[in-house]
Parts: sequence; C-alpha cells; structure tokens
Amino acid sequence: MSTIPSAIHSYYDRQYNARQSVQDVGLVLAKYREQSAPVLAWPQRVANQRYGQSPTELLDIYPADVPDPQGAPVFIFIHGGYWRALTKDDSACVVPALHAAGVTVVVVDYDLMPAVSMDHIVHQVRKASAWVFHNIARYGGDPRRIHVSGSSAGGHLGGMLVTGSWHADHQVPTDVVRGAVLLSGLFDLQPLTTLLPNSWMQMDEASAMRNSPRFAIPPGEDRQGCHILVCCGEFESSEFKRQSTDFLAAWKARCLSGTWVETPGTNHFDIVLTLADSGSPLFQATLQLLQR
Repeated sequence: MSTIPSAIHSYYDRQYNARQSVQDVGLVLAKYREQSAPVLAWPQRVANQRYGQSPTELLDIYPADVPDPQGAPVFIFIHGGYWRALTKDDSACVVPALHAAGVTVVVVDYDLMPAVSMDHIVHQVRKASAWVFHNIARYGGDPRRIHVSGSSAGGHLGGMLVTGSWHADHQVPTDVVRGAVLLSGLFDLQPLTTLLPNSWMQMDEASAMRNSPRFAIPPGEDRQGCHILVCCGEFESSEFKRQSTDFLAAWKARCLSGTWVETPGTNHFDIVLTLADSGSPLFQATLQLLQR
C-alpha cells in the first residue's frame, strides 16, 4: 500500500494526466485522423507489412520518391496513446513533409495495454526496428541511416531503442539507430507505479526500472554516432518537462550528442502536428538530423 500522502498522490496523478493538460483532446486527435486519412490512400504506401506474427505486428512504409544510389534516410515513427490507445493509422500525418524532403518513412503498430505488458511492447518496437534494418533496402531506404521518433508513449519507446543492450538478440549493430526525435516522452517509469496510469500499465518496480530509458543509457562509446533531439510542449505539466530535460542531461552526461528543441505554443498532443509542419523549427531540426 502506498505511503505517499493523498494530497501529493493527487498532485502527481494530475501531473501525469496528459489529457487534463488540454481543453479538448478530441479536437487534436481528430486532426491526427483528418491529416492522416489522405496519406493512407497514397498509391506508393506499402501497407500492413508484417514484422512479426501477432495480428498487430504491422508497419507501413512510405518509400522516398527520389532514387538515391545509397538509399534514402529512414524515419521510423511510433505513435503515442499512453501505451493503450491509437494506432499507426492515426500517425500518417507525419509522413508528407518528411516524404517531400526525400525521406523514407515507416510508421509502426504495436499491441496495447492492458492486454500486454510493457516488456512485450518494448520487445515489439525493437523487433520492428530490426525488421526495418534487415529489409528497408528493398524499399529504397538506407539501413545505415535509420532514425526513430515517437510522441508520448512513442517517445518512451523511441528512448528504449537508443538505450539498452538489445541488439544482439535481434542481429543488428549497436549503432543501428543513428538519431532520434523524442517528443514528450516518459523516460523514468518508476513514478507511475503508484499512480493512475499503472491501472493499465500494471508494472512492478522491477518492470518500471527495466523499461526506463533514463537508467539504460549505455557507455558513450556504444552510441557515439547517435544524436538525439528532445522536446516537450510549452503547455505540458512540469513532470513531463522534467522527464525530458532529465533524460537529455543524463544522455549528455555520458558524452553523447543531444539537443533540446524549443516548441513554443504547443501542448502534449499538437506537438505531433508541429513535427508534420515543414515550416516549424522542430521539423527543420529533424531534417538537419536526417542529413547529418
């Protein structure tokens, strides 16, 4: 039983309730779907490619249009939804601006809580990334230039791709991910074990620690080529902001390369639409990362 005073408990429940940080989350989610719908109809979309045997172990590939003898840079996007909502079909909105810049974009699906555990979801996104490494050349992508991104839960999962020692199990090099764009992620899951989100996450302390990117940053020499961009919406809670700034500080403390990107006027949800806007500082920073 938690010994945290109820007033403090209530405060942190509010801090980690992303939906309460916006006036009408439904409007933003509707924009995701509205902007994604025409992209799902693109004739060049390679839809529902299997990366595993589970019915939801699917990804969509949007190959770059401009042929490149070395292959196009690859951008893997992982949707948010607090690990229990949304799908890849809600995230196609990020594709057009990147695709127009000559990037091959991959959007990933995964199983949702509470039907599966955090360990299961992390394993899935690592398996998906390994599939991309082994297969993306067939779609014009360069497996030596794979970048990952995600928002909220997807930001956490992107963090789990640039940390940890999972590579040998999936037969990929330790530098398989060359860069990451981590939006509003949670990088230390331990605070959640006593809060409302754990009603669907169902983590114990060991699971939370095992799946916290903040505590799985490898020695610097293992990720020297990986640069990360970290950002959080201006109007997010102080805990979401702290999680991002703490992770970036810990990453850089290992002498690894990382940059904070300002996203003024954004909240926890519409920051995804900012990534989809070719005129935004976040998109421009992402493009520079892909061209490194």
